[in-house]
Amino acid sequence: MMAELPLDQVRTLLAVVDEGTFDAAASVLHVTPSAVSQRVKSLEQRTGRVLLTRTKPVRPTESGEIVVRFARRLALLERDAHAELGMSGSGEPARLSIAVNADSLATWFLPALARVTGLGLSFELRREDEDHTAALLREGTVMAAVTSSPDPVAGCSVRALGIMRYLPVASPGCAARWLGTEAGTPLRELIGSAPVVAFDRNDDIQDDFVRALTGGPGASALRHFVPTSEGFVDAVAAGMGWGMVPEVQAGPLLRAGRLVPLAAGPGIDVPLFWQQWKLDFPALGAVAEAVAAVAAETLRPGPAS
Repeated sequence: MMAELPLDQVRTLLAVVDEGTFDAAASVLHVTPSAVSQRVKSLEQRTGRVLLTRTKPVRPTESGEIVVRFARRLALLERDAHAELGMSGSGEPARLSIAVNADSLATWFLPALARVTGLGLSFELRREDEDHTAALLREGTVMAAVTSSPDPVAGCSVRALGIMRYLPVASPGCAARWLGTEAGTPLRELIGSAPVVAFDRNDDIQDDFVRALTGGPGASALRHFVPTSEGFVDAVAAGMGWGMVPEVQAGPLLRAGRLVPLAAGPGIDVPLFWQQWKLDFPALGAVAEAVAAVAAETLRPGPAS
């Protein structure tokens, strides 16, 4: 006989994962931390698996991720059922968690969400590099993601959004001092030692460009980490170093003369995809359509978009 998953225990596990600690989950659920702990232990006993790693913040195990995904789907389906039955709910809007990379968030993604604000959804955005957003889908942390992976996460659908093009640029002063633009020195001879701006330590697009150009090990060790999309562009325009800037952000600065291109080629193209849970939830479908529409208006078309 199949063991049941009591709904109060499932909801409690989700609250612990979302809030990060047992105490915080207890506050949200209006119960004691002891009650939260007992519910989670009971659920682990029923499943015969450890569902959480007791770290700060707590993290779901691989088995816990399965239960978390079930809990999120259950919450959305419950909300839809209440709406169809005309039942008054808690008054709280459905929360839709989405992972999105910083450059999309700073350029085209928010206008897409603005088109569906009338749906009564509460958006929780998780900023993550596009190469890593799929991991949040697998964990059950988010229900949808902008990702660079065309391979769907288990239980998810995928659709192409388009291409985000990144251009190698620098301020005129930085280019003249470090990159030989005035002396006519080939870029490949100098770029490996020129100061560079990166988003964070996971940002390797500058290294990819240098390796492709020179066949060498990557960009200079003299690099500045600026972990916001707008701040990154500002740092490059201020002359702190060169960087790979999204075309949509670089365009106005190139036209104004605040940035200069470092190469005649197209730069680096990063394909973006929308992945979401396969779930019959109309509001999620409406968000997907808005995202695809704005992406088509903003991004370069990809071969499969």
